[in-house]
Amino acid sequence: MSSTELPETRTAAAPQASRSRAVRVADGEELRSVALPGLTLTVRARPGTRPGLPPALYVHGLGGSSLNWSALMPLLADLVDGEAVDLPGFGDSPPPDDGNYSVTGHARAVIRLLDAGGRGPVHLFGNSLGGAVATRVAAVRPDLVRTLTLVAPALPELRAQRTAWPTVMLAVPGVASLFAKLSRDWTPEQRVRGVLSLCYGDPGRVTDEGLRHAVEEMERRLELPYFWDAMARSSRGIVDAYTLGGQHGLWRQAERVLAPTLLVYGGRDQLVSYRMGRKAAAAFRGSRLLTLPDAGHVAMMEYPETVAQAARELIADDGGS
Repeated sequence: MSSTELPETRTAAAPQASRSRAVRVADGEELRSVALPGLTLTVRARPGTRPGLPPALYVHGLGGSSLNWSALMPLLADLVDGEAVDLPGFGDSPPPDDGNYSVTGHARAVIRLLDAGGRGPVHLFGNSLGGAVATRVAAVRPDLVRTLTLVAPALPELRAQRTAWPTVMLAVPGVASLFAKLSRDWTPEQRVRGVLSLCYGDPGRVTDEGLRHAVEEMERRLELPYFWDAMARSSRGIVDAYTLGGQHGLWRQAERVLAPTLLVYGGRDQLVSYRMGRKAAAAFRGSRLLTLPDAGHVAMMEYPETVAQAARELIADDGGS
């Protein structure tokens, strides 16, 4: 459920006035801010290589940001006009005014963004928490989703892997602030290496430059006064979503998704078991399943070419542009 950033990026020319550090912007990307009532979202755009391409929207996981998609977006830029959103309280998006970090709250933010921009229906991508959010969006607003690509979606498991327990524990009131105090002497590099070991099948795939950029991003985030609160409340939102039954349950909503769906699972994922792929493939009607034996929780960052090829096939079978 946690994720970090891949690094082939440069520092943005000018930070926002309210930030002490600027977020990174890869070559060919553009950042913009979308102001909605009670909500401001930062959007990272990777324009298509030609006019008229269909829109795509990418949604990151817990602890991540739109940077999580910077490796994948250029590989699909000849096929879609891509945008990646920073969910409220993550990346460069400030917290929502109502403090709602539930899966439903995040899904509502995505829906409001799409409605405000008139970009739907989109080819929708989601990773981890973003996968749960994308599932909910596709279920309740099928008019907004053309195809759905889910990378290790955070859908309820009866028995979570032990390596996922620390993330779940963040949902317990007081644990996040306690962990922040206990880990206050950890360096940003130590934190990043911990995240990489948890989220990557092989952390050695991250270059020295990539590690440096990830550390810089971690330093920026730790300066944000709401960092731990956003993490704790979003973790709680995932746990709450896991306990919902009836028509609001995520598995029930998966069954309601009409869009052609691609499911991507990593064989070395320590947060979402690759065994869940079979259950997901049965729940999402007419879905296709891609299992990458050596990938971890963020396959689109570890194996972007492989994920891009599978997404291309999904989009082409849907009629392309």
